[in-house]
Amino acid sequence: MIDDFRAHKGQITSGPFAGRSLLLLTTNGAKTGDERTSPLAYSRDGDHLVVIASKGGAPKNPGWYHNLRTHPDVTVEIGPEKFRARAQPTGEPERRRLYDQHAAKMPAFAEYEKTTTRKIPVVVLQRI
Repeated sequence: MIDDFRAHKGQITSGPFAGRSLLLLTTNGAKTGDERTSPLAYSRDGDHLVVIASKGGAPKNPGWYHNLRTHPDVTVEIGPEKFRARAQPTGEPERRRLYDQHAAKMPAFAEYEKTTTRKIPVVVLQRI
């Protein structure tokens, strides 16, 4: 999927994510420092990009979230553009507002909340 994204300037052309709005988030491993790239659904809130650490409603947060908690400076690829950003997890009530806004556009996220007992983190990506 990452190769497809990059080959088609941010467009996924095949598979279950074809036509969806995705970005690539590159973090540095919390322990290793190695680069890790994850395709993620995103939404916008003004000038900021918003990603949700849902992991499909799994009981634990995704690895990329753990990584950015240790190394908040990340790389974002969206469409043909690539830039550095700072990842900032949100607190309440902002987390709730952004989560609901995101789920309104992508209803699967509302379902993810129902399948886990953890409070799913919301992360704002701000260009630096």
